[in-house]
Amino acid sequence: MASSLSTKPHPSGPETIGSSLADLPKSNVFTSKLPADPAFDTPESSHNAPREALGPRLVKGALFTYVRPEQADEPEVLGVSPRAMTDLNLKAGEEDNLEFLDLVSGRKLFWDSVNGGIYPWAQCYGGESPLAKCFSYGKLTGSWAGQLGDGRAISLFETTNPTTKKRYEVQLKGAGRTPYSRFADGKAVLRSSIREFIISEALHALGIPTTRALALVLLPNSSVRRERMEPGAIVTRFAESWIRIGTFDLLRARGDRDLIRTLATYVAEEVFPGWETLPSALSPEREGAPPRDIDDPPRGVPADKIEGEEGAEQNRFARLYREIARRNAKTIAALQAYGFMNGVLNTDNTSIMGLSLDYGPFAFMDNFDPQYTPNHDDQLLRYSYKNQPSIIWWNLVRLGESLGELIGAGDKVDDEVFISKGVTEAFAEVLIKRAETLIEKTGEEYKTVFLNEFKRLMAARLGLKIYKESDFQELFSGLLDMLEALELDFNHFFRLLSGISLTDIDNNEKRKAIASIFFHKEGVGGIGNTEETARERIAQWLSTWRDRVLEDWNLENDTERQQSMKAVNPKFLPRSWILEEVIQRVEKDGDRDILRRVMNMSLNPFEDEWNMCKEEEERFCGDVPQYKRAAMCSCSS
Repeated sequence: MASSLSTKPHPSGPETIGSSLADLPKSNVFTSKLPADPAFDTPESSHNAPREALGPRLVKGALFTYVRPEQADEPEVLGVSPRAMTDLNLKAGEEDNLEFLDLVSGRKLFWDSVNGGIYPWAQCYGGESPLAKCFSYGKLTGSWAGQLGDGRAISLFETTNPTTKKRYEVQLKGAGRTPYSRFADGKAVLRSSIREFIISEALHALGIPTTRALALVLLPNSSVRRERMEPGAIVTRFAESWIRIGTFDLLRARGDRDLIRTLATYVAEEVFPGWETLPSALSPEREGAPPRDIDDPPRGVPADKIEGEEGAEQNRFARLYREIARRNAKTIAALQAYGFMNGVLNTDNTSIMGLSLDYGPFAFMDNFDPQYTPNHDDQLLRYSYKNQPSIIWWNLVRLGESLGELIGAGDKVDDEVFISKGVTEAFAEVLIKRAETLIEKTGEEYKTVFLNEFKRLMAARLGLKIYKESDFQELFSGLLDMLEALELDFNHFFRLLSGISLTDIDNNEKRKAIASIFFHKEGVGGIGNTEETARERIAQWLSTWRDRVLEDWNLENDTERQQSMKAVNPKFLPRSWILEEVIQRVEKDGDRDILRRVMNMSLNPFEDEWNMCKEEEERFCGDVPQYKRAAMCSCSS
């Protein structure tokens, strides 16, 4: 049986708030509106087939396959996120029921041959990655991986939160082989499952768009071979959509233009709130707007309401492309602002909703180093901190190519001849040029939205109420250069800065004296630095920062400024060394409670204390041990 693992009440209120698992509304919009694998085009055909018949093969003309999870033997629930319970509208205490264990271990189907219902499915998609460092869009060739898909993830159903109106697709990762498993076993190991379970909820708590994690399940009788034999596990995760740029990639590679149109229409009408909500191009004056104005970019008007060439450029598929680009721009800006690296940002790991997803060799930054990549196989630094924004744009160019016909067709996109026969020779040159122009313009918008969001977040982290253009050079660049040169911890610096009173740094001697709080325990780092030169450099930057803060805050409300900074600068982050310790204690020592404590800290990262285990909390929030900084790991999971 599942044990009680989420001891804190739901943030939304008493235990009576929320739904039971049995009463949770369930839907399957994805499988009802998109084409199924023709080999198993109905739930019955899949359910009646031997489980081994649902293994790896090519699937064409479809976006999913009906496939049931493999049956788990004696599963054990190791952890549950109370925040995820709330967001799915599950009432507190449901995690203690046998039905919950059956759900998160894949033993329960919400379908039967008599009454029907919702049958599980795995999505079909492809993937592409750049072959070299990516500094500008459209200039590189890629490495095409072919059909990928949900090789070990199986979606169970969708559910809509009645309060937020958000619809989530709930799926199990590690639930068995599917047609998309290729040469893999469809399983997930406990090590990587712990990492994904915690980081999904940690990023959400920071305000970063991400897929989520509901529960972590141990499969004690399942041994999985990776670099060694490891215990198996399942993560129950959910997202508003699991569609990726790689979903479009596969259709483009196969020349399936009809299915590209079908999928794009589904994304606009079912994933996003509808065509009418999608954005028009940013006007020239809008492009230079301050960051606070970019949060609500202008929404589009129907293309048939716009006249001339502008209307041709503003067709609904071009606006869909802009929406996807802007969402990804804002998410990658947030990842950069908090020093988080995904580690593998291929097109199959890039969400059309702009969600951070598929957590493998990820990490938060320790000492600031723009060259750092947490993926030890990434010898070309494709997924390093400094390259993440351009890699995402490279992926978005691939999406532009997939949507090229639709966005390039302009106001002819609904002409019967275009729909049925494709691009005529006479129209091809116009279409290609228009599509290329739209991709380039979207690239400029991507850059604008990314920079504005990054500036907004960094300004907030530095305690500024209003961003000024001079802040980028005078504060941001100077800070990052200093952090890199002195080998200082990226996120610790912001949190420590949050606690400094302006009166404590009102002269240079005070600033030099307080500078040591930013040093590592072993002292000053960086080539050629001494303690004195480091103090002087930090003091100079603190002087600039103090003067700038006083433009936005009075000394009388400095306490309020400190509180506002602590509200956006986390004290705790689940860094690589902490996750490694959690894995060891769970896997080797059978320590289950460490998961609950670390999840609680991850869900409440801005608190000063968590009142669970003070010594452990101080250690996890303190200086990263020198030999554990900038850890790297593999993609295997």
